[in-house]
Amino acid sequence: LYKTDPDLQAAHAAYPWICTWDDHEVANDYAADQPDEDVPLEEWVARRLVAYKAYYEHMPLRERMRPTASGMRIYAQMGWGALARFFILDGRQYRSPQACPRPDRKGGSNTVDIAACPQLFNPERTMLGRLQERWLETALELTPARWNIITQQTLMAQLDQQPGPGRQAWTDGWDGYPAARRKLLDFLAARKTPNPVVIGGDTHTFYVADLKSDFDQPRSPVVASEFVGTSISAQSSWTPERVAQLLPENPHIKFADNRHRGYVRVEVTPRQWRAELRAMESVQKPDAACNTLASFVVDDGKPGPRRA
Repeated sequence: LYKTDPDLQAAHAAYPWICTWDDHEVANDYAADQPDEDVPLEEWVARRLVAYKAYYEHMPLRERMRPTASGMRIYAQMGWGALARFFILDGRQYRSPQACPRPDRKGGSNTVDIAACPQLFNPERTMLGRLQERWLETALELTPARWNIITQQTLMAQLDQQPGPGRQAWTDGWDGYPAARRKLLDFLAARKTPNPVVIGGDTHTFYVADLKSDFDQPRSPVVASEFVGTSISAQSSWTPERVAQLLPENPHIKFADNRHRGYVRVEVTPRQWRAELRAMESVQKPDAACNTLASFVVDDGKPGPRRA
């Protein structure tokens, strides 16, 4: 049904698209070959393959991404001359199952006190899978670009969901895979990858953040910049008051807003990345106004977004 929308058809006709998926192309919160539902494995794998086939047939993807019985490789890199390179990641197909699932479910996400879920910190747990991790590291080492954009599904920055003492983590995002996140951010710092920027979505919230190897240490150096777009039309499940309440717990997050639907528009030059968080006044009226909610810039050679 999405593809019958005339505005979406016009957008696909007018502009090149770089696409990746998250969970809802198949089922909520799935991890590799494990759903969050109690269904037989054979039935689940068959369902996933059909979903991948539908995704391939309806999205602008390369011929080599055609799905097979073993899955569908969609991670790739695409260059924009010497200016920018996009690393398109698959955070679903190869990940370890989420840690500490809710007692009433087979798998899927949960919000947990980190002290009660030591499994979170198992260094063997992976978000991308070992093969994709090695591919990404090699691609980042060889990049010729001034700006290196890691495109992935959700919020990479740590988000403590517990006001006051202690920390709570949502296990379906990168907070559920802290060792894998730290490994990637440590790699970016050690190899001095030029101007790494992470972009994401999923949370129905605008986020702008500093990415650090150690989010619990205020003096930990900033490694990369992060911009997360809000949803196009779906509402957030959190209240704006809850989002505001969490900001003091997460000082590396420079901006967060879930009141608006919209997108992020970016202009990139050799000297600067300029991002505008675009907010719709309404998603129910085709002629509704769209305004810039906030603007941030990242300067060449200086990781970390600053308010424009």
